[in-house]
Amino acid sequence: MTSIIIHGHFYQPPRENPWTGVIEPQPGAAPYHDWNERIHAECYGPNAHAQIAGADERVGRTVNNYTNLSFDFGPTLLSWLQPKHPQTYQQVLDADRLSIAKRGGHGNAIALAYGHAILPLCNDRDRETQVLWGLADFRYRFRREPESLWLPETACNEQTLALLIEAGLRFVILAPHQAASFRLPGGEWQDVATGSIDTSNPYRFNHPDGSGRSIVIFFYEGPLARSIAFERALTSSKSLVELLVRTANGASLVNVATDGETYGHHFKFGDLCIAHALDLEAPAAGLRVTNYGEYLDWHPATAEVKLARGEDGKGTSWSCVHGVARWERDCGCHTGGEADWNQKWRLPLRTALNLLRDAAARDFEALGSEVFADPWQARNESIHLILEPMGSREEFVARQAKRPLTGHDQWRALMLLEMQRNSLLMFTSCGWFFSDISGIETVQVLRYAARLIDLSQQLGAPLPRNDFLDLLAEAQSNRAEFGSGADVYRSFAERASVATQSVADAEAKIS
Repeated sequence: MTSIIIHGHFYQPPRENPWTGVIEPQPGAAPYHDWNERIHAECYGPNAHAQIAGADERVGRTVNNYTNLSFDFGPTLLSWLQPKHPQTYQQVLDADRLSIAKRGGHGNAIALAYGHAILPLCNDRDRETQVLWGLADFRYRFRREPESLWLPETACNEQTLALLIEAGLRFVILAPHQAASFRLPGGEWQDVATGSIDTSNPYRFNHPDGSGRSIVIFFYEGPLARSIAFERALTSSKSLVELLVRTANGASLVNVATDGETYGHHFKFGDLCIAHALDLEAPAAGLRVTNYGEYLDWHPATAEVKLARGEDGKGTSWSCVHGVARWERDCGCHTGGEADWNQKWRLPLRTALNLLRDAAARDFEALGSEVFADPWQARNESIHLILEPMGSREEFVARQAKRPLTGHDQWRALMLLEMQRNSLLMFTSCGWFFSDISGIETVQVLRYAARLIDLSQQLGAPLPRNDFLDLLAEAQSNRAEFGSGADVYRSFAERASVATQSVADAEAKIS
């Protein structure tokens, strides 16, 4: 029997104002308040209770699609979903619990690197924290150990996979063109750099240190994923299952990975199509719906694989044919915009944010060493402050402190950790993905930068704002009315701080 695995990567960038924690109205999402609300209404909610019609075309029953999909959810998205739509949030958790019972102890959910940064472009410390925070968030919500972690944009290099191996993860999901070569046991290496690797097999990637430790890679079926995501394969569940059968052609596995928003947001009624396909029609066609963990129990990896290195050896991803260049320079990949637009703004944006990150890291290490036994360990552990906002800050700081701290020193410690949280969120991948530096996704990462600068001033260790702005000034918007990245920052990022402070001052006077 052919097994099928459909993986959905459910994610939205964080949208909260860094000063207030509130998402402000986003007119582009009308008639909804913001994009999270709109996409919940079109995708996250409907997939939790998809209606399957009976033979008489009336509603027969409700299906939780998350029980049939392999999936990951962005930690920052789940942190929004939990208070805003608790029923959907619980359906996601319940689906994982039910799948554990149904699929040999293997849940459908996998973890996701916390802030959706492009891990190969992170420095070593940030890459580690992004992974550790993602794993900690998963354990907190799903109450179990994850078997895998979704790599944002499937962006990958050897250092990234080595980190996942060291974290004890079992498998990872990549695009077929991210493989360079493979070999069967006792065989010769075979080149598959054109994306021709057989996606019906799992492959073992060995740790670069020669220790023999490894992780399994599943390469998803590229043409089928494109059909689902971009070519209207979700028009008919019957046609989709026929396509799955043709793709399988007798193979033991067909696995697909797409953005989860494909099922309802990108493609209207995609949630209904996948519900009918996976719950009714695939089993009727002799296809076994499963997840990666269960499949790996049946079919352990025997072949070995090497990764493609990407342009400049920086790594590869699923959405940039140039490797990971989309998130640092004008590589030609873009989404939307006018025909004559360019993305030359990407490089100065990353350079400017790297400048802030590095300066903030130096200050964090210097000032943090005065209060923390190990500043970087304290940062890694500080995910618990985010996950349990009602927990005792004083107790957490006391556990991490090198000595008994005064009230002022406790405040400094928490401010330093908050600086680092904003430093990490500055690199949310969506800031570089779209067409212009004036877009809401890029403005959001600039808001994290503004918050970082604000916090540093409060600590009496100001970051190099002028140097930062000089670099941003080299990033020209494609829309003349917005000027440069420095103008966008002043108008939309710093202004958010000023507006927030004005409200706070007004409330203080009233009270």
